[in-house]
Amino acid sequence: MLTVNAYAATSATDPLVKTTIERRDLGPTDVLIEIAYSGICHSDIHTVRGEWGDIAYPQVVGHEIVGVVTEVGSDVTLHQVGDRVGVGCMVNSCRECENCLAGEENYCLKGNTGTYTAVDRDGTITQGGYSTHIVVVEDFVLRVPESIAFEKAAPLLCAGITTYSPLAHWGAGPGTKVAVVGMGGLGHMAVKIAHAMGAEVTVLSQTLSKKDDGLRLGADHYYATGDTSTFTDLQNSFDLIVNTVSAQIDINAYLKLLRLDGTLVSVGAPPEALPVGVFTLFGNRRSFAGSSIGGIRETQQMLDFCAEHGIAPETELISADQINEAYERVLASDVRYRFVIDIATLA
Repeated sequence: MLTVNAYAATSATDPLVKTTIERRDLGPTDVLIEIAYSGICHSDIHTVRGEWGDIAYPQVVGHEIVGVVTEVGSDVTLHQVGDRVGVGCMVNSCRECENCLAGEENYCLKGNTGTYTAVDRDGTITQGGYSTHIVVVEDFVLRVPESIAFEKAAPLLCAGITTYSPLAHWGAGPGTKVAVVGMGGLGHMAVKIAHAMGAEVTVLSQTLSKKDDGLRLGADHYYATGDTSTFTDLQNSFDLIVNTVSAQIDINAYLKLLRLDGTLVSVGAPPEALPVGVFTLFGNRRSFAGSSIGGIRETQQMLDFCAEHGIAPETELISADQINEAYERVLASDVRYRFVIDIATLA
């Protein structure tokens, strides 16, 4: 077992604190990664504060991880010492069900093994990326292209794939009109990726405070949802709407913005339910869907796509002792657009 430094939550209400955790010994197909950077996702905050259900404490979160391979198991063939790699929201799955065999491990019918708060194969609770090292089975480790700046790459492993997957699945591209709800950590990535795919991109945000950013990052149009005329002016406008916000919204008002056979897909995950009126779906044969990250194959495709198109998140680098402050700033929407922890500050 390897003892490593980490930052952990000890309860749903107390600040995260510096501590140590144990990482398992390498098995034949395992990879040991020295973590360089770890992103802060809103999901981390929901999790440690018990907003998505009870968890066991202490808990180390973080599922936007990049680092360097420092050791490999005897049977590892996909990675070697010195490789730049990443780990996202899952570290294993059954790999036997029809979804796993189709390369959709994120939809494993037996439940994939999350990077944190899940039961690992040795019976322990998985601990995430706010730590100096992690051990992951090689099949769930991604290659990070050299052209992506390492200190910016981490959020791609959640924010990147979470937005890339629905955009790719529902065919965002030339001739399509895509709206992005929310201009935060997920939303700004959706704008960049949809623009690179060739879609006409509109941002729907509460206010116009980030309009300049939105247009700079690739949006063609920007509207304030706090202005009720937006929902009148844009009815029947979009082929695809990607909802990235983790708060309750009037989902029916947004559904009415869809064209014939349009889809609204939610990737933000508010604790509250989002009531949908069936008659709203009847109009224009609209669809309301959800999407959860992406499989390993698709996540690698996303990384390669971002490398090809020069896409990286807008980030603010922080030290480990700023994590609790960063949490409060995320909740206050005071970040443009993703915090990344310099894990060297944990050493």
